[in-house]
Amino acid sequence: MIDKNKLEQSKRNFEKYLREGLIKEERNEAAFLTYLKNSYLSLKVAEKLMKDELKPYLWVVVCSYYSMFYMANAVLLKIGYKTGDRIVHRVTFDALIVLVLDKIKRELLEEYEKIKEDALEIASIKAEDLIKNYEYELGKRSRFQYEMSEEIKEAKAKTSFIRAREFVFEMRKLLK
Repeated sequence: MIDKNKLEQSKRNFEKYLREGLIKEERNEAAFLTYLKNSYLSLKVAEKLMKDELKPYLWVVVCSYYSMFYMANAVLLKIGYKTGDRIVHRVTFDALIVLVLDKIKRELLEEYEKIKEDALEIASIKAEDLIKNYEYELGKRSRFQYEMSEEIKEAKAKTSFIRAREFVFEMRKLLK
């Protein structure tokens, strides 16, 4: 779960980003469509790279992360916020926590409501896991360049691709 301190820090960061113009209220259909296109393209490239005989696992991780990043920014634009050019990955992460986390919880609740009575807890955990997966992939993209065995790289690349596919699938529901 995303701890309370991280939630509070993200709220403070978000307010600071607004003041500094790192994120602003804006609607931009062209950017929205570009983000969607880039998200799907990145996910498709990651999928193709997973099957490549050269085993370019670093690029599977990078492409998987960027599919999540672009979809996150599409969702932010859909609700009226556009990130700027500086520290955009961190701004996107904090904006997801502040602006999107509860929306994901509500969307998942509607799906799980018919299945289990404890849907709120499940939806909360899943929504937070989606956001945490974004954070994990952000960090992994940076760390992946260090020496790892091919088996570890393959496993991490597969995890990145699965997380990205799930993230894009769930976030897409918010675009209805």
